Amino acid sequence: MKSPRHVPTAGAARRPLATLLAALAGLSGALAMLPAASAAEPKLPIFDAHVHYSHDAWDRTPPKEAIAILRKAGLKRAMVSSSSDDGTQKLYAEAPDLVVPSLRPYRKRGEISTWVRDETVIPHLEDRLRKFRYAAIGEFHVYGSDADLPVVRRMVQLAKQYKLWLHLHGDSDAIERVLVQDPEARILWAHSGFDRPEAVRAMLRKHRKLHADLAFRNDHATGGKIDPAWREAFIEFPDRFLVGTDTFTPERWYYIAEHADWSRAWLADLPKDVAERIGWRNGENLFASMMATK
Repeated sequence: MKSPRHVPTAGAARRPLATLLAALAGLSGALAMLPAASAAEPKLPIFDAHVHYSHDAWDRTPPKEAIAILRKAGLKRAMVSSSSDDGTQKLYAEAPDLVVPSLRPYRKRGEISTWVRDETVIPHLEDRLRKFRYAAIGEFHVYGSDADLPVVRRMVQLAKQYKLWLHLHGDSDAIERVLVQDPEARILWAHSGFDRPEAVRAMLRKHRKLHADLAFRNDHATGGKIDPAWREAFIEFPDRFLVGTDTFTPERWYYIAEHADWSRAWLADLPKDVAERIGWRNGENLFASMMATK
């Protein structure tokens, strides 16, 4: 907002030039003493819980360039998965301080709808889990009764065996079914299920270990202001939400920095401690600490 225009009084106009210059010098000195809030205030770190680096991304954006993008965006860390898992390993090898690996069951694009009935997924997961370190399995897509299929059940068992999170893209029915299989399963609900904030709150109340990311959603904030229903969810569950970009296509890698700044804008509409938890502390506490202790 522009400052009101200052119109000199007649007395000021007749004041000697030396007096005016002295007054201006004093004003400049006083302004110099004021805190430069916007310049001095560091950017809020961001833990991006939903990044993919699949086989069609690393040809276009090589690992060093991809890591440079993440650092330029001011990310504290990024939880990365890919199809195939080689993409995740490329980035983790480049920046283990920045990348938190998650193991997708997909070996290439096009397996989103077929993997739940593909028994070859299991030896793939078992082999990768023996060879590499992860904080989670996913992001994977499963809905309703498909969560009870043998391939999905075995994956849930592997997550329990290796003490990993499950990054689940699906409906509340699939979550309920996974939690019947393993009541202690730790689930990060991708996109908060694309569900209404009231429904997300109900699920979080019901399941104490359920967390939710906000990737590829913009209904929770507009113009830096948070939707009232979502605000209630964030205030009630400040420890259960994380932000995420979702680079599901190679082009979205160039949106990571913009998304981080957009997230900072709406997080600033929350109390500082809540903003820090959702912005980065939750991800750091839940996932990064797992990598540090292995």
